[in-house]
Amino acid sequence: MLAYYFRIALKSLRRNPMLTALMIGAIAVGVGVCITTLTVYRLMSGNPMEARNDVLYSVTLDSWDPNKPWTDDHPELPPPELTYRDAQALYASDIPDRKVMMRKAAFVIEAPPKSGVAPFLVEGRTTTKDFFGMFNVPFKYGGGWDQAADDASQQVVVLTKKTNDKAFGGADSVGQTVRLDGHDYKVVGVLDEWAPTPKFYDLNNGAFDEIEELFVPFGIGEQYEMQSAGNTNCWRDQQIDNFQDFLNSDCVWIQFWVELKGSQKVAAFQEFIDNFVREQKALGRYERPLNNHLRHPDEWLKVNEAVQDDNRVLVGLSFTFLAVCLLNMIGLLLAKFLGAAPLVGLRRALGASKSAIFGQHLVEVGVIGLGGGLLGILLAALGLWGVRNLYENYDELTRLDIPMLLTAIGIAVLSGLLAGFYPTWRVCRVQPAAYLKTQ
Repeated sequence: MLAYYFRIALKSLRRNPMLTALMIGAIAVGVGVCITTLTVYRLMSGNPMEARNDVLYSVTLDSWDPNKPWTDDHPELPPPELTYRDAQALYASDIPDRKVMMRKAAFVIEAPPKSGVAPFLVEGRTTTKDFFGMFNVPFKYGGGWDQAADDASQQVVVLTKKTNDKAFGGADSVGQTVRLDGHDYKVVGVLDEWAPTPKFYDLNNGAFDEIEELFVPFGIGEQYEMQSAGNTNCWRDQQIDNFQDFLNSDCVWIQFWVELKGSQKVAAFQEFIDNFVREQKALGRYERPLNNHLRHPDEWLKVNEAVQDDNRVLVGLSFTFLAVCLLNMIGLLLAKFLGAAPLVGLRRALGASKSAIFGQHLVEVGVIGLGGGLLGILLAALGLWGVRNLYENYDELTRLDIPMLLTAIGIAVLSGLLAGFYPTWRVCRVQPAAYLKTQ
């Protein structure tokens, strides 16, 4: 029966192609706008570490100015980053199962001469060995470095796939040498495709930026006195004449994460950082009330407002626009169905039940919805292409993946059924006698 209704629906739609095109277009435009905004919002509001959310924690300490909060909008929040000496003190703790301190840096890469690639500037990250294991970073070749490399600040490097493709033509470069800022580094690993969105581990330096293009041991930054390429915020009036003065200052610029398995370890590390701050208070630092936090990735994204309210408003407006499109479609369906009322009356007189008429017309609007969904996917792809070209760093936010394709089809069909419910109900109330007398 469903196949029969489907054939009737196609014949009905072919009778008036212009009206059919208008109805499909109305749904397609609404669905295209919705899927465009919904795709961006979904990727912006996702938690890349959902699988490990329960064991990962960002660490924040309130070492900021006692006379002025870190942010006026949320005076209860501490800075999102740590000072160098505080990060070093926390890293010395053996409570966490894993721990990472890190910051952004910039490097000039000199690829092997045989590659023919001119030196180029990249953003990098100095970090500790647990970065790759804690955050489930995938490798295409090799892996991360070991504790010995961290302890000795060995000149080893992990390249991203993008950087390896450029410097080594995509070949397995593990064991090869690459020059960074004039120093030789041994390649120990090459990442596979990895694009956490938002970039949860460093929201303070671009929540939707691409990941850094290479990673080196954290101590390299101190060894070569590398200036930070990320946000650095200072409040205390301190004389900084050299790099060591900067490391000893109260400027915040280091991101710190830990992995804690079990509530006992969480409580123990919370007590550890609280006691550390109390000790620093006795030395004249940390003049603000005790305000130290361990936050899961989902909490971290929420506290830092990775997804702004205007993004939610845009999603709401896009669905409002879809509703307007459906109102127009209701009018077109009423005109179409009531225009065919004599034929419905004849079918009713020949014995067709109201439920059969209702089912037939619902299948027809379902077909319209399906057609609108397919066209809407094309419009959404066009819209996402526009977003990609309009905004830099939004490449990872404009991927129309399988779940969103299915969502588009679902929204379109459901929209068609909702829009077609009232016109279908109206045509089912047709009295056969009224039309038979006029024929």
